[in-house]
Amino acid sequence: LPLSMFSIVGLIGMSGIIINDSIVLVTTIDGYAEDRGLIPAIIDGTADRLRPVLLTTATTVLGLTPLLFESSQQAQFLKPTIITLVYGLGFGMFLVLLVVPALVAMQQDVGGQIRALRRSLHPARRNRGVFLPTVLAAFGIAALFSATLGAVALTGQFPVVIEARLPSAFDLPPMPAAFGLFVLGSALLVLIAFLLGAFWQGLRRRDA
Repeated sequence: LPLSMFSIVGLIGMSGIIINDSIVLVTTIDGYAEDRGLIPAIIDGTADRLRPVLLTTATTVLGLTPLLFESSQQAQFLKPTIITLVYGLGFGMFLVLLVVPALVAMQQDVGGQIRALRRSLHPARRNRGVFLPTVLAAFGIAALFSATLGAVALTGQFPVVIEARLPSAFDLPPMPAAFGLFVLGSALLVLIAFLLGAFWQGLRRRDA
């Protein structure tokens, strides 16, 4: 069925139910995390919210199933809303029970990396052997992105300077070629930064 205003109405209702389930799940996880680790809190919170989320989805989907298969003329106006709610809630249940807990765990990992980066960049703890290669690698990756993926996403082709230097064997569509160049170049820059940092640390230990 084509997207219509009735589909938008169903989408708004479906989003409200999924967001409400996610908020309650995250609140439950936060409550459990106060007296235990985050991963056990995620497991216990998700297990406790499994039955409420499943019942919310099942009652709505099963209640709307007769209208989903109704073939009368009057029901055709409601079909876009019903289809959006039924299939959206069925898929949203897996989002709430699988993706949201995974995102909470990923948030802890990313937060730890950000805190470590802030500590390493603090003036009192800054180490030039790690700080300078990291900053140079970050600027290099940003420049590489703008010259490959960014340029292809905006213009549909490589800049003239880069396209003239690509080997003939690298005959791929622009977007996969840009992605490959970006990944390879980023890995090379990170490796160079790691080697420079290790070399600087080795010099400092030898001097000490």
